[in-house]
Amino acid sequence: MAEENDGAEKSHEPTQKRLDDAKEEGNVLTSKEAMVFAGMAVGTGVLAMSVQAMPALLPKFQSYFLLEVGADLDGVVAARIATAFWQILGLAVVVAVPVVLAVIAVQVAMGGMHWSSKAAGMKWSRIDPMAGIKRMVSSTALAELGKAVAKVVVLGTVGWAMLSAALPVLERLWQVGPAAAAAILGDVTLRMMWGLVLGLAAVAVLDVAWQWYHRRQQMMMSLQEVKDENKEQNGSPEVKGRLRQLQMEVSRNASRRRKALDDVPRATAIVTNPTHFAVAIRYVPGETRAPLILAMGKGPMALEIMERGRKAGLAPVQIPVLARALYFTGDIGMEINEQLYAAVAAVLAHVYRLDRGEGSVLPDIELPPELRFSEFGQPEARRYG
Repeated sequence: MAEENDGAEKSHEPTQKRLDDAKEEGNVLTSKEAMVFAGMAVGTGVLAMSVQAMPALLPKFQSYFLLEVGADLDGVVAARIATAFWQILGLAVVVAVPVVLAVIAVQVAMGGMHWSSKAAGMKWSRIDPMAGIKRMVSSTALAELGKAVAKVVVLGTVGWAMLSAALPVLERLWQVGPAAAAAILGDVTLRMMWGLVLGLAAVAVLDVAWQWYHRRQQMMMSLQEVKDENKEQNGSPEVKGRLRQLQMEVSRNASRRRKALDDVPRATAIVTNPTHFAVAIRYVPGETRAPLILAMGKGPMALEIMERGRKAGLAPVQIPVLARALYFTGDIGMEINEQLYAAVAAVLAHVYRLDRGEGSVLPDIELPPELRFSEFGQPEARRYG
């Protein structure tokens, strides 16, 4: 039970794979409040710099409303509306481009820009009423509500303080001319906007800290999740241990078969397939109870056995079915399978007659289905049964 509790507790830092998967799903650090602050700050800065251009722009704005006596009213109004539209659109673009670039820069600084097809895909949970209710009463929704209230309080307080400080000046606007009044209103507006920018900066800092903490809590992993991910990436320790064991066994067998090549000259006969398999057998009446396997090999090792046998004066006996049976049922230093006694005895008799210079026909070997193998060690009884 203790182990289960430890596995359920998300107390481990997220792995790089967990972070990469979250990024693929569009889950990156972001903050709407930081983006609002960036847009507001840059927009206010652009507006502050545009004050220098106001004297040159005012005549253009005034020209929209000046009409010549006797002019075609409909045509003049339509033309000036079109001109005003394009000029105002150009000014909006001049302001919007820096704002958009600032918002993008803030997101790149926080979590980077990443297009996620998974995040853009359709999620039925978004339109599920029950899921929507759960989101409305969740801790995340409560935190968002708290941020919204705090934002209203901070910005409302800043705005009221800035407006209260400007009231004495605004009360005397009726005493000055239009140009001076416009200058005063512009100055008060810019001061209020800069104050709101400072308030948004405080809200953005708090929101970024909250978003970082909330995302980190979401990314934290339990001990079991870390183990499962490690298995998924690197494989199960049990499987890896078994693979290492098999590799060691293969290495030991290869080394043992390589050493057994030195015993090939002592063999009585070499049975081949003709090139895939080779098994060197020794049988001396009175020395061993049954024929022994001195060496065996497949592929290059088989060719080496046959080459060493030829140097020792042993001509390979090509009986594929028997060579495979000896290879897959025996091992170096072991007696051959009892069911192969008759077949091997026929081969040894054939070799004995050849050694004495007598003519001999290669024996016709018949083996039971369970001792007949393919080159991959698959018994014929299983293949055709």
